[in-house]
Amino acid sequence: MPAQQRTTIMLKRFFLIAMVLLFAVPAATAETLKPPNIVVIIVDDMGFSDLGCYGGEIETPNLDRLAANGLRFTQFYNTARCWPTRSALMSGYYPQQIRMDPIKRGAKLPNWAALLPHHLKPLGYRSYHSGKWHVNGAPKVVADGGFDRSYHLTDHDRFFNPQRHENDDQPLPPVEPGSGYYGTTAVADYTLRHLDEHTEKYADKPFFVYTAFLAPHFPLHALPEDIEKYRDKYLPGWDVIRTQRHERQKQAGIVSCALSVREETSGPPYRFENVPGTLGSGEVLFPVAWETLTDEQKRFQATKMAIHAAMIDRVDQEVGRILDKIRQMGAWDDTILFFLSDNGASAEIMIRGDMHDPSAPLGSAASYLCLGPGWATAANTPFRRHKVWNHEGGITTPLIVHWPKGIKKPGTLRHDPGHVIDLAPTILDFLGVAPPKEYQGESVPPFPGVSLFPAIRGDDRPVERDYVFFAHEGNAALRFGDWKVLYTKTGEPREHPPVEGNSGTAGWSLYDLTNDRCEQNDLASRNSEKLLEGVERWRRLNESFRKQAE
Repeated sequence: MPAQQRTTIMLKRFFLIAMVLLFAVPAATAETLKPPNIVVIIVDDMGFSDLGCYGGEIETPNLDRLAANGLRFTQFYNTARCWPTRSALMSGYYPQQIRMDPIKRGAKLPNWAALLPHHLKPLGYRSYHSGKWHVNGAPKVVADGGFDRSYHLTDHDRFFNPQRHENDDQPLPPVEPGSGYYGTTAVADYTLRHLDEHTEKYADKPFFVYTAFLAPHFPLHALPEDIEKYRDKYLPGWDVIRTQRHERQKQAGIVSCALSVREETSGPPYRFENVPGTLGSGEVLFPVAWETLTDEQKRFQATKMAIHAAMIDRVDQEVGRILDKIRQMGAWDDTILFFLSDNGASAEIMIRGDMHDPSAPLGSAASYLCLGPGWATAANTPFRRHKVWNHEGGITTPLIVHWPKGIKKPGTLRHDPGHVIDLAPTILDFLGVAPPKEYQGESVPPFPGVSLFPAIRGDDRPVERDYVFFAHEGNAALRFGDWKVLYTKTGEPREHPPVEGNSGTAGWSLYDLTNDRCEQNDLASRNSEKLLEGVERWRRLNESFRKQAE
């Protein structure tokens, strides 16, 4: 659909809304015609249960208030990894459709794959990005991604002194050690700068803000004062924390399944041979029972989780600053906000960047720690597995939606299944704009996702969808209705042939998510017909998606 036609449709919709308000409220002004602002805030490697409003003990009052006055989705999915999720969020397509999973060096998005700013610009929006990007098929955030302003933090290994970052696609000088820079705060600072500029120069236009925090992705780097808040909080161990989180989740109605069994043989997905010796005897490579650890291991592990909690706590503080700015702008009631994570908590243990100095304070710039499988199991409570895997622990994302003007029943839970591919069609539906049928001279495939706008608005009927598809590094899954088929590779994902090379149903499991979202009861042997149905559907979809990417 041409941009001019899309703009006309949107303005007609808002003109009709304005007419209703003019008759109902005589004091309505031209401001009523201004389309709503859109804010998307995403974090990296945060578990399903880490936020207070999802059962966690980490202090997240700002996000908890958004949930209390908005909606929490309990069955919202990601792609199990950072760059596929971000590509899917920005484009509205599964990464397999747009050459983003598997990804080859130099791969570009198809010409027909518009990103959200490309859709919004013809509608009068100014688009602002700050933080991680990682949409590998569109490497330049402004030139390729369509944003008007961008702070791009490309160094994912240093929270205190990044060596690679860009302002509006132009390189910035490396940050010197000891400068007082902290990545999470810097990402928020740039968001605030963009909003100040918008207020000064473009107050008559709606804005789209995409704030992409790197936290709590490894390395575990946090400010000392934030770490201190949680210093001893996790000494009771991951088994106790998991049980406590699960109880709060059940009481809140977030989940109903039994707590998954801690999988003691499920360690990091990738091997780094130098890691155990460098990190010392406090590191633990498998999620064994907490009571079996030595005192040294308990203290080391508890400190790692304290840093993880501190990073999330700081994210919440910075989100609070952004929310305050939106209120100061007088834009609060006219802004719809989405908050989510790009995948489940990570079991990875590796050392990169400036490496790890065992004598440095844990959480400082000279240290390099990862959360690891023990605490990732707790972070993903109550689900199985972690980032990279297609079990619920790797693919289930908290989603908070806040919209003062449009949510009928604030504080409620939505149990409708959703996926990051749904955000683009949801936003366009929210604006009353049909997805384009042509972009850059090429025909555009229909969005594979659905609009969550009815669920956000508060319609009683559930969102209808046929399936949710997953595939990453040889792991695979398909949710169809409340059934889920799941394929799990053994060993390191990168060392095994891709799942699409297999035939039959060998290696696939089947779960009924109605009563077993924690995937504890494999029904494959008892319901071979349903298993075959799901596996064959996955194969057909996988083949179709990859053909679209050619």
